[in-house]
Amino acid sequence: MRKATMIALGLAAVVGVAVAGAIYVNWNAFVPIVAMGINYWRYLDAPKGELTVETAEGFDAASTGDAPRSPPPDDGQWPSYNKTLTSDRFSSLKEIDRANVGRLRVLCTYDTGQYTGFNSGLLMVDGALLFSTQYDTFSVDPLTCRENWRKHERYAPATPQDVNRGVAFLDGRVFRGTQDGRVLAYDFKTGERLWETAIADPKKSESAPAAPIAWNGLVFIGNAGGDFKGVKGRMYALDAATGRIVWEFYLVPRQEGDPTRGPQGETPLDASSWKMAADAAISGGATWTSYTLDPQAGLLYVPGGNPAPDFDVMLRGGDNLYSNSVIALDARTGAYRTHFKILDKDWHDWDVSAAPALVTTAAGRRMMLVAPKDGHLYGFDLETKERLYRVPMTKIENADVPFSADRSVHFCPGSVGGAEWNGPAFDPQNNLVMVGEVQWCTTVRIEPEKEIEGAAKFTPWSGEDSINPFNMWGRADPVFQWAGWLQAVDADSGRWRWRARTNYPVQSGVAPTAGGLVFFGDMGGNFYALDADTGAKLWGAKIGGAVGGGVITFSTSKGQRVAAATGLTEVLWPTEITTAKVSILGLGDD
Repeated sequence: MRKATMIALGLAAVVGVAVAGAIYVNWNAFVPIVAMGINYWRYLDAPKGELTVETAEGFDAASTGDAPRSPPPDDGQWPSYNKTLTSDRFSSLKEIDRANVGRLRVLCTYDTGQYTGFNSGLLMVDGALLFSTQYDTFSVDPLTCRENWRKHERYAPATPQDVNRGVAFLDGRVFRGTQDGRVLAYDFKTGERLWETAIADPKKSESAPAAPIAWNGLVFIGNAGGDFKGVKGRMYALDAATGRIVWEFYLVPRQEGDPTRGPQGETPLDASSWKMAADAAISGGATWTSYTLDPQAGLLYVPGGNPAPDFDVMLRGGDNLYSNSVIALDARTGAYRTHFKILDKDWHDWDVSAAPALVTTAAGRRMMLVAPKDGHLYGFDLETKERLYRVPMTKIENADVPFSADRSVHFCPGSVGGAEWNGPAFDPQNNLVMVGEVQWCTTVRIEPEKEIEGAAKFTPWSGEDSINPFNMWGRADPVFQWAGWLQAVDADSGRWRWRARTNYPVQSGVAPTAGGLVFFGDMGGNFYALDADTGAKLWGAKIGGAVGGGVITFSTSKGQRVAAATGLTEVLWPTEITTAKVSILGLGDD
């Protein structure tokens, strides 16, 4: 019996070592699978979608210069991540309006067949719907949901996060980044791969999940990974025809030993704004959503992510430039032109992540609108650089309480709260800025500083005192204690006109239209059409899994359509387990 027991224990040990080895070797695949199982159970008691709307009392449109204006011309396409290069997301289409939106229904659905973190933006160009997942790029007929082509790439991702935020289009080519740090170009009609260029090193936990934008023969994209020790954010312009790196710009100071991949954009930046030990690794400032460009001025606006370590500001004193800033670069040369420091100090992982919107308000003011993860909307005068307002857009709690190794701090929005990868939309007819927000709080207790300092390079560097990999960026509140917001704010004054609260986070794109509507979805798979002027709910239905990607509208030979990316299934988000799909909606009698 003793011998048999020892043999059994020995076999169990061998099996355990083998399983542990397999998990170690396949960690990036193992984490999403485990997360999917956990999220399945967490989601079993999911409530139905609920939406409530509040309207501001005594709102005087005349006092803010808020007079209805004629919509700008529109060719009915959606050619970039945020529709326009200036990221306003407004569509002049008005076939679907307040009077008939009640007839809206899903006309067809394209199923990728993948369980993935589907937060891709959607493009509609020359009769093709374009989008991406971590490994695949798609071209789909928007009338039939039939596949034009699908390109699959096999590679080892830098991190377990199974994401890609979309594609760019220019001159018959489709561009995207990958989770192993490359940029790829495909033929728009056939899907044939035309070139690839590496801009990041997956061995250093660097990746390129952002949705690029393209203009004037150039493709713009940066690297992600700023939450990992030693990873520095960089921005690139690539030749759209060849993939050649035209320029590179370090978004935080380059240190000795940091590689260069192309000509360097002129910069005044040095290490003086980082008060750290001389041999410490400056980290952060990465980009992972998308970008904005002013084609008239030739300026590229880059949202710079958080500094690292995320939760310990004592190890990185100073302004930590250009993290948590919007940096304006000469789009042709990569030369620094100016920057807007959005968050003076950040110990919450509150990236300035989403692309800013450049708009002209009813008062004739040129403004930049920024919605970071800190739960506020910022309005800047582009001519004077003056900050005109900073207004809360979701629940704010304990935002100024420092973190400590001696106690836990509960704060809102949490490290996955606020505005994530979809930023402000602007309705010029009503002079309203509309922003989707996540209300989900986090509790953090940091490690002792010596342990934080001792972290290995290119490993996660949050400073959170937890051995649970799912709590690496803090312990989120229980599921369904979360919520979401869509708030509409006067662009000139910053005063809110209406706000809609959902019982699920709002991560999707927001699409206001000349039909007097605004379309968006939530992480419960609920899709809504609201009156853009009042916020009143005019239509709503559950159309699939979590709506965490693009929401767009466009014209076809059979009328106006609306498209939504559904089925986000990812490590950080406890959502319904379902495959990634794109749903096309239109009027019921089309």
